[in-house]
Amino acid sequence: MGTVRRHLFIDADADTVWGLVGAPERLHEWFPTTSTRMEGNKRWITLASGITFEEDIVTLDHDLRRFQYRIVNNPIITSHLGTVDVIPDGDHRCVVIYSTDMEPEVLALPIGGAAGVGLAALKERFEGNS
Repeated sequence: MGTVRRHLFIDADADTVWGLVGAPERLHEWFPTTSTRMEGNKRWITLASGITFEEDIVTLDHDLRRFQYRIVNNPIITSHLGTVDVIPDGDHRCVVIYSTDMEPEVLALPIGGAAGVGLAALKERFEGNS
């Protein structure tokens, strides 16, 4: 199983950051996707290439500030679990952790790269040019 984890500290309170990260329908506002569609506990994301992934929402815990999802119904991806946590680090700072476990393991690498881009976009959004 391929495992990738990225994290980034953001100078903003955890609840404010979670307001965006904890809204699965708003993924395209910070992660490198072009669109997001939700129906119940299902989400479909579309990449700039036009490829669409179907996902099942596994966990959306607003108290813990944890979001988990699985890519499903994909002929290449046999196992996947993505997790995003927003953890307070004082009153006006938090760490956002994005991890992916995936099979085939080599496919975890591009998601890890995209997670790095997404985390940088979150930091820019909440901190401005820093």
